[in-house]
Amino acid sequence: MVKVGDTVSVRKPPVTYTFEVVGLTEARVGAKLVPNFLKNLTSPDQYELLDMVRISGFVNRQKGLGRPTKKEGRELAQFTESAFYDYDFDEDFLDDDDEQSDK
Repeated sequence: MVKVGDTVSVRKPPVTYTFEVVGLTEARVGAKLVPNFLKNLTSPDQYELLDMVRISGFVNRQKGLGRPTKKEGRELAQFTESAFYDYDFDEDFLDDDDEQSDK
């Protein structure tokens, strides 16, 4: 049970939000009324962490563009896959025993 004055922490990776209960209500209320019952105590460093995660995201799509098209998805996949492959890699690294065990 939650009482007035309790502190509630909510972990929503990567941020932990902290709130103080200022008031109670018997019924559900709309989002606009929530500040009447909670006080946000989340530290600024948590919001900085959230900003860092947003900035460091691989794809920074403009808001409202929606999902990537098939073409954009293929281009992203090609870009990300090519970053992890070493094209000078020698594939003749298996021993004769390893090659025979695969057969």
